[in-house]
Amino acid sequence: MPRSLVGGDLAGPEMAQPYMKKDDDDEEVEYSPFFGIEKGAVLQEARAFHDPQLDVRRCSQVITKLLYLLNQGETFTKVEATEVFFAVTKLFQSSDAGLRRLVYLMIKELSPSSDEVIIVTSSLMKDMNSKTDMYRANAIRVLCRIIDGTLLTQIERYLKQAIVDKNPVVASAALVSGILLSQANPEIVKRWSNEVQEAVQSRAPLVQFHGLALLHQIRQNDRLAVSKLVSSLTRGSVRSPLAQCLLIRYTSQVMRESSMNTQTGDRPFFDFLESSLRHKSEMVILEAARKITEMDVTSRELAPAITVLQLFLSSSKPVLRFAAVRTLNKVAMTRPLAVTNCNVDLESLMSDTNRSIATLAITTLLKTGNESSVDRLMKQITNFMSDIADEFKIVVVEAIRSLCLKFPLKYRSMLNFLSNSLREEGGFEYKKAIVDSIITLISEIPDAKEIGLLHLCEFIEDCEFTYLSSQILHFLGNEGPRTSDPSRYIRYIYNRVILENATVRASAVSTLAKFGALVDTLKPRIFVLLRRCLFDTEDEVRDRATLFLQTLGGEVSIGNNEKDAKGFLFGSLDVPLANLEASLRTYEPSEEPFDISLVSREVRSLPLQEKKAPGKKAPAAAAAPAPVAAVDAYQKMLSSIPEFTGFGRLFKSSEPVELTEAETEYAVNVVKHIYDSYVVLQYNCTNTIEEQLLEDVTVCVDASDAEEFSEICSKPLARLPYNSTGQIFVAFEKPERVPAIGKFLNLLKFTVKEVDTSTGEADEDGVEDEYQLEEFEVVAADYMLRVPVSNFRNAWENMDPESERVDEYGLGVRESLAEAVSAVINILGMQPWHRGCTKKCKIALLPAFWRVYRRCEGSSQVIIWAQWA
Repeated sequence: MPRSLVGGDLAGPEMAQPYMKKDDDDEEVEYSPFFGIEKGAVLQEARAFHDPQLDVRRCSQVITKLLYLLNQGETFTKVEATEVFFAVTKLFQSSDAGLRRLVYLMIKELSPSSDEVIIVTSSLMKDMNSKTDMYRANAIRVLCRIIDGTLLTQIERYLKQAIVDKNPVVASAALVSGILLSQANPEIVKRWSNEVQEAVQSRAPLVQFHGLALLHQIRQNDRLAVSKLVSSLTRGSVRSPLAQCLLIRYTSQVMRESSMNTQTGDRPFFDFLESSLRHKSEMVILEAARKITEMDVTSRELAPAITVLQLFLSSSKPVLRFAAVRTLNKVAMTRPLAVTNCNVDLESLMSDTNRSIATLAITTLLKTGNESSVDRLMKQITNFMSDIADEFKIVVVEAIRSLCLKFPLKYRSMLNFLSNSLREEGGFEYKKAIVDSIITLISEIPDAKEIGLLHLCEFIEDCEFTYLSSQILHFLGNEGPRTSDPSRYIRYIYNRVILENATVRASAVSTLAKFGALVDTLKPRIFVLLRRCLFDTEDEVRDRATLFLQTLGGEVSIGNNEKDAKGFLFGSLDVPLANLEASLRTYEPSEEPFDISLVSREVRSLPLQEKKAPGKKAPAAAAAPAPVAAVDAYQKMLSSIPEFTGFGRLFKSSEPVELTEAETEYAVNVVKHIYDSYVVLQYNCTNTIEEQLLEDVTVCVDASDAEEFSEICSKPLARLPYNSTGQIFVAFEKPERVPAIGKFLNLLKFTVKEVDTSTGEADEDGVEDEYQLEEFEVVAADYMLRVPVSNFRNAWENMDPESERVDEYGLGVRESLAEAVSAVINILGMQPWHRGCTKKCKIALLPAFWRVYRRCEGSSQVIIWAQWA
């Protein structure tokens, strides 16, 4: 909700006109009236508040200066704030309306303590009951900002009366105060429902707007109540355009939460949204169109919203053109064909004087254009780029990259455009966006490799950014040796050794060594160039040159063969740096050296992961992986248990899976620990009953639905007192390195003894009891470990195609593209490489990586990979 409408500040008197100063040429020069203000001097001027005869003009100027200092971030000490506060309270004796409004503002900005609030409470309550409406409205706003819950009950009656006041300014002030108070005192504000409902029926636009906002906030945790509210108001009782916009938002929220099928005949809420497209207010039309475009509707239902947005594209008002083109730009990301009819109007906006509108128009055209219009668009964009700021240029560059991936045969014209853009003036972020785009196009379009690499080589000749030069050199070392003529890039690389700073020179040395290692015909030439680097002034450069010369020359032996040596020199680190750092921090120095193979390969963050709603159970898929610190802790704990010492290295531990509902007698969850040939189930049990002590606690696991698992041992819990957590372990054997799956039924068994809560002593005799737990599954995703791969394409191409296995999975109906991708990720436990979505996925399983992709017109690939246990 806009702050100016809901919680805006009080309006103060008009600011004094800027002082004028005339010089010898009679030229007028304006400067700020606050120029040179010092806090100490202003605090001295504040003594004027104590004068018996108040000078209203002078007091207004002093308060204005104090408010300026506070809004500029100036801090007052406790003593200074208290002195100013007490001085300001003396101004209540003045009857000047302008000064009184400044006093209200000053009190609100100072935020007095609870002890100080008492001093002004009586004055503010007096103003609340004043005959002057301006005093009443502003006093309500200030009082509600500074009082606490105990004082709120004393003025609650006055606030309820103000909500239904005939003066819309007073009623609106009370409603806005209720919105602010509901955050700290929701129970008190809930008692105002009858008055707020009356305000919603008000003819005053702002009162109806604020009343609807407060009524929704009161009922927001009751889905049924919100649905009834929306249902009653959509029948036409809302007159305020602002309130209508709020109602449209609440309606779409109700539709989204109830998963209403808009393709059936019973759809009153959608009909309301559609009817709002014919509203007389432009803001209501835009809001309705925006919400319809965000919903999962058919092309026929989307068409009216696109039509009204198309009409706004030719509006004389810049704000309407901007709102329409921005909405169409978002639609074009997912449904480009729906926006195609607007292309003519969008092309006219490319020359709009508002650069934001022009940029959005261009990026929308790039998403909706066809292959035949690409060249024409590129010519228009070339003339446009020099007139916009870097932030808009980045948006255009990213849109061009997406368009090139959509029409790969047009890579030449787009690479030429990106290359020319690199030669123009621009900041780091802009140049980085271009370099990233060229690298992406080279990686995705094989035919673009050689021309793209040459463009990058030409750019680093004049590149002023060290990071970009190093990035290009690293990429060149990976891709250059695989081109038809690798020798053409050597000159560009060696020039960096001669002309650049130490960081870039070191990167260039590594790139030269990659060419020498991967291209046998270039090895003699590379040796000569690397020997020259031995005389560099920088230690890093000399050390790298020495290492590469000795390794490539066979003087130093690394591994068992040449492949091991190349992997050591040029291979990427397959351990996430965050995990490595965490393991090093927890490593305790001892005679046993640090073993990097024990570091978790699990990627800690998962892109496209949707937030789980509170109180909502996770889908039937593998639990999220445990953080690296938890995995290390599990490894230590399990290795200390004699029964599990021979199981080998722990591959992965899942997040706890809840086996009981919240607020039950016993809280139990399970963690699945995966080994090569074993699975250990760790049951974490908590006793929440104060009068009971549990002994001999075990979990009986029925694995009849998990045929490949056989139970080999278990470790019960001897004693479980109140409010404590203990662990029970059950180990199963499975075929080695086979992702066995199955369902496990669980029954908690124990001996319960009564406990005297006053003494804490338990009875000697106990009763055997049992408690049924929820079932859970070990799924294929439990054997997946998300690991980083710096160059997925190379890793994929180097895999043995004979080991590929193809399966087909049906994801069912999904509400959005992101939800479909998240479903694949959650079900299969993989790490996405490129964003996308699937309606029907084809999945290829390899021994070390999984690749999930789909081919669909106008969409990108989805590639998800993971390490397989």
